[in-house]
Amino acid sequence: MTTLYARPIETIAIDGPAGSGKSTVGLGLAKQLGFLYFDTGVMYRAATLAALRQGLAVSDEAAISQMAEGLHIEVLPPDRDDGRQYTVGVDGEDVTWDIRTPDVEANVSAISAYPRVRKAMVKQQRRVAANGQVIMVGRDIGTVVMPDADLKIYLVASVEARAQRRHRELVQRGQPSDYEAVLASMRERDRIDMTRAESPLRPAADALIVDCTDMDASDTLDYVLKLVEAQQKAAVVREA
Repeated sequence: MTTLYARPIETIAIDGPAGSGKSTVGLGLAKQLGFLYFDTGVMYRAATLAALRQGLAVSDEAAISQMAEGLHIEVLPPDRDDGRQYTVGVDGEDVTWDIRTPDVEANVSAISAYPRVRKAMVKQQRRVAANGQVIMVGRDIGTVVMPDADLKIYLVASVEARAQRRHRELVQRGQPSDYEAVLASMRERDRIDMTRAESPLRPAADALIVDCTDMDASDTLDYVLKLVEAQQKAAVVREA
């Protein structure tokens, strides 16, 4: 006997390059669905910030990997109304905005490419995913962290559009920013993310590709919400 049922969505993976709008879309979906929002990229940014503060050379893979394995990183709901999407703590210190500085931006891809660093972070990420009702955002969620996610979204946009968005974000926060420098940094970050040996940035085979080059954040969220609704309503045959 067979029955038809609407497949429930418990886990959503959102991947894509820097500046593609993953965080905004993920947070918006989480609010709409009542799910936990977890941006895994902040963990790598936190590790990068810690390495820079400790004066470790970005090229010192062994020292940075050892540091990352002992780092206590917390990602919690926002605890103040200053525009943050979450509160990030490193060893008890609030570093929510510190992890968004140009220095961290320029070095996070190199540090996040180290296998031991990724292994340490992925272990924590999978523990969160196991609880279900989570929207996880990053660069290897659909391919590595949650390969069995109920829905996988891969956001793309031209590097120029993404750099312009990041430039505006920095200016709006009162931080110095040069568009051409941001663009060059983003191109280099794409190169590193897409060519690293460990968990390279790429869409999962069953991911839905969403090109948001010409869409603003609101339009992108509306579009992805429709994808979620379509998935929820899709009839699937199950053997009973």
